[in-house]
Amino acid sequence: MQTSESTVRANGIDIAFDTFGDRDCTPMVLIMGLSSQMIIWEDDFCSRLAAKGFWVIRFDNRDVGNSTRLDVMGMPRFRDILNGVQTGMPYTLDDMAEDTTGLLDALDIESAHIVGASMGGMIAQILATEKPERVRTLTIIMSSTGNPLLPPPKPEAVQYLFLPFPTQRDDYIDHFIRMWKILNGNELPMDDERLMELAERTFERGVSPVASARQFAAILASGSRKESLASIQAPTLVIHGERDPLLPLECGIDVARSIPGSRLKIIPGMGHAMPPVVWREVIDVIAEHAQTKRPTRDGKP
Repeated sequence: MQTSESTVRANGIDIAFDTFGDRDCTPMVLIMGLSSQMIIWEDDFCSRLAAKGFWVIRFDNRDVGNSTRLDVMGMPRFRDILNGVQTGMPYTLDDMAEDTTGLLDALDIESAHIVGASMGGMIAQILATEKPERVRTLTIIMSSTGNPLLPPPKPEAVQYLFLPFPTQRDDYIDHFIRMWKILNGNELPMDDERLMELAERTFERGVSPVASARQFAAILASGSRKESLASIQAPTLVIHGERDPLLPLECGIDVARSIPGSRLKIIPGMGHAMPPVVWREVIDVIAEHAQTKRPTRDGKP
């Protein structure tokens, strides 16, 4: 069962969310990536994950969709960020991790399985590091440690990080479809009708190039998490696409190597997207990971 969209007040902002499945099941929170609304965790994907025995919660990060838009904070100063100046930042990934904690509090959830994709995987890393008691298991999909020595994005993918997207409906829809086809890569099929529907829904829920820039600034300013990841105790699964053009496979390998005891699952042909053709494999491995009791470092289950 999918609930209608609701909003809660958490960490000083309004967070839009909805849920799938039975509330009596173990909660699983999905954190989406840069500029991406919660609906990019597609309805059918969430329903199938819930059918594995979870209460699945997806939400809009701050500055996207129907969560609070922080336009009062203005445009970030990228020159300062790239020069290592951290003062005056609109917000950080740590703030976004606190948003997730606030959502858990608002929903009266003591701890949950945490699944993060791309920037959402970075937020999940911080949550597991700073608030380990809130994380039952951790799944990090197509993400990175922020290690500056890792390979850069492919040129065709990086353009979507630095170029502002159009705000007129038809132009935005064309941009959305082109972007996700590039991020997906050429090896796995994407459903054009599904992409069109997602583009239309995303535009209707609200888009903002400046808000996207603030999220990107938060990623850049967060720096490397590589050393801190050694403290993560939650059982961790890392999923990464073999052909990811935005965060190359080496990024996922680095995440897995940095978190003791983690498991790495490489999806052949997958890029920086999860088309329906990979859903069964991804959902099965997430569910298996969340349902398998593994000892923590102190040897207790």
